[in-house]
Amino acid sequence: MTKTIVAAPVRRSVTVKVEPARAFQAFVGNIGRWWPKSHAIGGKPLAEAVLEPRVGGRWYEVSEDGSTCDWGKVLAYEPPGRLVLAWQIDADWKFDPDLITEVEVKFIPDGAGTRVELEHRNIERFGAKAAAMAEMIGSDAGGWLMILALYAQDADAA
Repeated sequence: MTKTIVAAPVRRSVTVKVEPARAFQAFVGNIGRWWPKSHAIGGKPLAEAVLEPRVGGRWYEVSEDGSTCDWGKVLAYEPPGRLVLAWQIDADWKFDPDLITEVEVKFIPDGAGTRVELEHRNIERFGAKAAAMAEMIGSDAGGWLMILALYAQDADAA
């Protein structure tokens, strides 16, 4: 009998001071403002991150020279409560159209603000590098927690 090991999803959250509709818009519409310039895979300096606001929309980077590099696509677009993205970046930090792990972001009312919960799942699809990828994307220093902190700063300032 062959056993399949399923890696635990990476879960991170942050609370922002704006209502869910504004929090959702800040995540999707302002991603180019808050996404870290250090987090590009196209081999060229990052000018902007873009998330097209619709199911099937692209999630990609635009380099300073105007070239683009895909990161994935939008699987679910349900403002103001939920967004699911296909992460199509492999363990070597290259776009792979045949790989899909999922990043789900929920925007939950929390008092006068919004709790933003992110789950990156299907990590086992990275194969032998799944544990290393989970550690990287889950790290506080350069993973989802750092990215959500940058998002929260932008959302709270808007």
